[in-house]
Amino acid sequence: MSKDYYKVLGVDKNASAEDIKKAYRKMAHQHHPDKPGGSEEKFKEINEAFQVLGNQEKRQKFDQYGADFEQQGGFGG
Repeated sequence: MSKDYYKVLGVDKNASAEDIKKAYRKMAHQHHPDKPGGSEEKFKEINEAFQVLGNQEKRQKFDQYGADFEQQGGFGG
């Protein structure tokens, strides 16, 4: 099952970089594992989503190929 990072952060696919950053900060603060009711698993998922959507190149690849974009090539080390 592929992940929808836009859904994870609660933003639209047309969201600006600033909107994505704001959503990330809000969600990370809300779900931080050190906060009451926080979730380490959810926090990791939010961070993963921001690592992709917060990077213009990775975001373009994600939009083109979906969550499996890293297996599509172009990110070899």
